[in-house]
Amino acid sequence: MKRILVTRFSAMGDVAMVASVLREFQEQHTEVEIIMVSRAFFAPFFQGIPRVSFHPIYPEKQHQGLVGLYRLFKELREYNPTELADLHDNIRSNILSTFFRMSGYKVRTIDKGRKEKKALTRPINKIKKQLKLTTERYADVFRSLGYAFQLSNQLQRSPASLPKDIQTLFVGEKKYLGIAPFAQHPYKVFALDRMEGVIAGLAADNIQILVFGGGSKEKEIVDTWAKKHPHVFNTIGKFSLREELDIIANLDLMLSMDSSGMHMASLVGIRSLSIWGATHPFAGFIGYGQSIEDCIQVEHPNRPSSVYGNKPCICDGTEAIDLLTAEMVISKVKNILLKTTF
Repeated sequence: MKRILVTRFSAMGDVAMVASVLREFQEQHTEVEIIMVSRAFFAPFFQGIPRVSFHPIYPEKQHQGLVGLYRLFKELREYNPTELADLHDNIRSNILSTFFRMSGYKVRTIDKGRKEKKALTRPINKIKKQLKLTTERYADVFRSLGYAFQLSNQLQRSPASLPKDIQTLFVGEKKYLGIAPFAQHPYKVFALDRMEGVIAGLAADNIQILVFGGGSKEKEIVDTWAKKHPHVFNTIGKFSLREELDIIANLDLMLSMDSSGMHMASLVGIRSLSIWGATHPFAGFIGYGQSIEDCIQVEHPNRPSSVYGNKPCICDGTEAIDLLTAEMVISKVKNILLKTTF
């Protein structure tokens, strides 16, 4: 049986997309075992995928620096792999790939399309068109290793049992909406006062809202929302990543930034509305199986200015994501969950 090492160390949404791709790959290639190499926190993304084992990387500890990566190379070599698929193409993955290549292993690396992404986001002579989806770029690596592989790009709902601590919330005839209002970069975050307006406009309509993602600061913000508005439940800090995925699998809809919430919804087959500002679905980071029609955005010639959301995008003096209103978001959600418009 062939055994492929797959490397993708971060970020959270990118790793979640890998899991969606590996699930389909393993359905089409029952003769293959996969060793997924990523940060330990992301292991739940890969649970339940046939013939996929998980090997954690600890880049701040035993796998730090050149010596640490060589230690990781020796650990991974013990699996007797036949080839390596580098889905990251960063300094760490390139060093690791070099160790394997020098030892005679077949190695293929993702083409991130950096040149065309630069053309998409530059301020002058912008070439604004849909680029290849990141999931297809992942699939291309497996194709370059010699495997026939077709992605369906369809959501596959994954039924899951709810954690005991939340089961009583899922009773009655309510609709269940997840909201992931935070992101790593500020230019991908819908203004929090507007997001609270979205929550206020939905919570009174028999829609149970569950808020995901963030640390202690974000937890305090959401606690304030939950005290002010009915039908709002704060999941932050209460559940493991595996439990969060199980909760999301029981939702009717997810509302997310261009961030990991969208990709976690894809992983368990849940439709996701997504909010876009400085970034754009054209860069290829839309959630696997999600629809461009579910991307909430205002088109403007200056968009996008950033691939990852770490650069501002000023559109006629207004930050791109601030072109959106709470009413736009509420209307989209109600049209899907309640079949009504705002």
